[in-house]
Amino acid sequence: MDLKKYIRTIPDFPKKGIQFRDITTLISNPDAFSGTIDIFHEHYKIRRIDVIAGIESRGFIFGGALADRLGVGFIPIRKKGKLPGGTISETYDLEYGTDTLEIHDDAIKEGQQVLLLDDLIATGGSLEAAGKLIERLGGEIIEAAVVIELVELGGREKIEPLKLYSLARYEGE
Repeated sequence: MDLKKYIRTIPDFPKKGIQFRDITTLISNPDAFSGTIDIFHEHYKIRRIDVIAGIESRGFIFGGALADRLGVGFIPIRKKGKLPGGTISETYDLEYGTDTLEIHDDAIKEGQQVLLLDDLIATGGSLEAAGKLIERLGGEIIEAAVVIELVELGGREKIEPLKLYSLARYEGE
């Protein structure tokens, strides 16, 4: 399935010069959304995965659906101040400033096999921060998975040695 035909490009959003890759057109199409989950499921169904950790907010959409399909739990990684109870946090750099992700401090057990999932990787900052949170709790990340990879922004290199599985790669398009 060519997922790119279901992903809308919005020029100059959120600022001039950015080609925003919008997944709302993919997830609103039941065949495309189901097909996306099918591709992830086929790739991961033979791997040992205890839980899927999804990054707020679009990582929840794909991560929750895949967790259900694989019969494993789902763990939300959220922006600061959104989770009740005890949390740990990790701050990462943005183009202009910083942001912080949090996870419940009891979300992952020592040695659990974790698939880290988000909708998109650009510079890799949020995936890198999420990976650090999982590792601090003793989880073992089997791989990071994304629907969209913006190759020219170098996110894959930033999260190394973590392996990255991406479905739709954009290279300067």
